Amino acid sequence: MSRAPGRRAPRDLAALRKTVARLSLPGKAGAASGLVLERARKLLDIYLATAEAHGQSFEATAKALRAGVPALRIGGADLEAQATRPGSPVDSAACAAGCAFCCILNGEDGGVILEAEARGVHRALLPLAGAPDGRDWHPRACPALDPATRLCRIYAARPMICRTYLSTDAEACARIAEGVPAAGPGVLGAQGLYLAVQALARAALKGVTQVPTYSLAKVAAAALDGRSETEALTASRQAPRVLEDERARLGGAL
Repeated sequence: MSRAPGRRAPRDLAALRKTVARLSLPGKAGAASGLVLERARKLLDIYLATAEAHGQSFEATAKALRAGVPALRIGGADLEAQATRPGSPVDSAACAAGCAFCCILNGEDGGVILEAEARGVHRALLPLAGAPDGRDWHPRACPALDPATRLCRIYAARPMICRTYLSTDAEACARIAEGVPAAGPGVLGAQGLYLAVQALARAALKGVTQVPTYSLAKVAAAALDGRSETEALTASRQAPRVLEDERARLGGAL
């Protein structure tokens, strides 16, 4: 794999931390996204310093970064903090069981998720292979939905893209699901932080290993078709640009 000019691929945790400290990411960053990136950099360095202090190998750390383990831990902690903060957008959410309009995946990427999430989605859905799925309710719905109840059948394993999405207006979600712009829905800031951590991990590991993202819709569909995990991941792997496109799209996090 090619390396950026003038930079050697890191081969130990000390070098990896130095790489993360001086990385710049592609794209034109505004003030808000720049702050998110610097926070992601700081939190990722804390993760790496902890791994180093506990004697975790470079190989094990690189594997965790590829899978998105640090991004999920950092983003998950931030989500919990934001959701429980007084005055949180969660307090005014109109979300309710069975609404499910947010589960209609209109984007061509099918929902951006990381490797650990993709494996979890596949593992949770594979036992349901052959059963009716969300597409029996709506052709663009997430296959993980139960078409009768419109409830998520893998709620405990749902990825960050699902955990961070909320709306103050359920009717707005219904309009957006049909391609009509409307105010009300959005994502919590933890989603942007999680994606920034993974973007840093990808850039830092250039020349060491690839750090892919996956389509939620395609992983779920492959599992329900009874395909193996390897087949599902291969079929759902996204183009490298999708991660940066998603980061750019999330300029208006709640």
